[in-house]
Amino acid sequence: MKVRNGLDVATGWLRRERVDPHHSEVADLLRRGRLGLITNPSAVTVDLVSAPDALRAAGARLVALFGPEHGVRGEIADGVKVPHGKDPRTGIPQWSLYGETRAPTPEMLQGLDALVFDIQDVGARFYTFSSTLSHVMSAAAAVHLPVIILDRPNPLGGVRAEGPILEPEHATFVGLHPIPIRHAATVGELGRLWNQFGAGEEPLIVPCEGWRRDALWHDTGLSWVPPSPNMPTPDVALVYPGTCLLEGTNVSEARGTACPFLWFGAPWVDAEALADRLNAEDLPGARFRPLRFRPSASKFSGETCAGCHIHVTDRDAFRPVATGVAILSALRHSYPDQFQWRQAGTRHAVDRLAGSTAIRENIDAGRSWRDMSREWETRAGLYRRRLARLELYR
Repeated sequence: MKVRNGLDVATGWLRRERVDPHHSEVADLLRRGRLGLITNPSAVTVDLVSAPDALRAAGARLVALFGPEHGVRGEIADGVKVPHGKDPRTGIPQWSLYGETRAPTPEMLQGLDALVFDIQDVGARFYTFSSTLSHVMSAAAAVHLPVIILDRPNPLGGVRAEGPILEPEHATFVGLHPIPIRHAATVGELGRLWNQFGAGEEPLIVPCEGWRRDALWHDTGLSWVPPSPNMPTPDVALVYPGTCLLEGTNVSEARGTACPFLWFGAPWVDAEALADRLNAEDLPGARFRPLRFRPSASKFSGETCAGCHIHVTDRDAFRPVATGVAILSALRHSYPDQFQWRQAGTRHAVDRLAGSTAIRENIDAGRSWRDMSREWETRAGLYRRRLARLELYR
């Protein structure tokens, strides 16, 4: 499969490649407008040229950059505020969307003709870049500024959605809109969904070329550039919708190691017993290997943890959310005196990630991951029908 990202298509248009009449408006805006770009290091061409460099080289008038969580150049740690400044490479003003505000202010948008969004998503609702897109769309609509999304493949494919639908009372920056954890949409399709949910005007989309919904990242032939410090490989992205739920517990998700989200554990875990228990669950496309690790940061920094390494043996069959729930259940019931759900203010942190109390309550009640998966499938019909009407790819 040969895939071109929206960025490659857009730079081709800037260099006067033939434009389909349906996209003439966005092509003209890219050629003539003063552009602000929301981006990070994951936004590269197929030849690994960064979005700011590629757009400027193709003739775009790039006059402002906007940094989401981790910043335009990706050097800021998780959860740390991103400062305003000037981009050291281009000298272009650089505005933070992860600091005092998470949406561009009217001051930041002065003098622009359009905002361009180009960031690689990982297919999980709680990955914060899609929330940044929602805030950008709302802020742009308030000053009648169009938003252009340079689309990219969903690394988890566009066929299977998985997990509970976010409930409105659990809307936060790690989940603003009622979609499942594994959402099966591209960034461009999410932008169309956000518009339906009331965030801004319909965005203009520069679509990918050559991508099919049944393609996972490894099928695309594209190089992976980490979109955040703890997303080093597409294999991590594949497990992330499930093992990120460990952030809502006192178990390490292996931040501060070489394999965040692929490893998990705690000092009080029996690695071999946990691996045996999880392998007995016969989870689709997954095997668990016992291991020990010592994080250099985050939970249990400097302590030896015992736990498991998830090995995905069949990417197409693998179910990340079901796997994550099975892991939580095994830990909760194997170590009832040590395992804890973390608090986030007055809420449980896992509920913020799940977008619902259901996962935590069902695990506490002893329900199986199979029962929960069947329930998600039953409730996902409306979401799938809505997404099908907005799909850009088949």
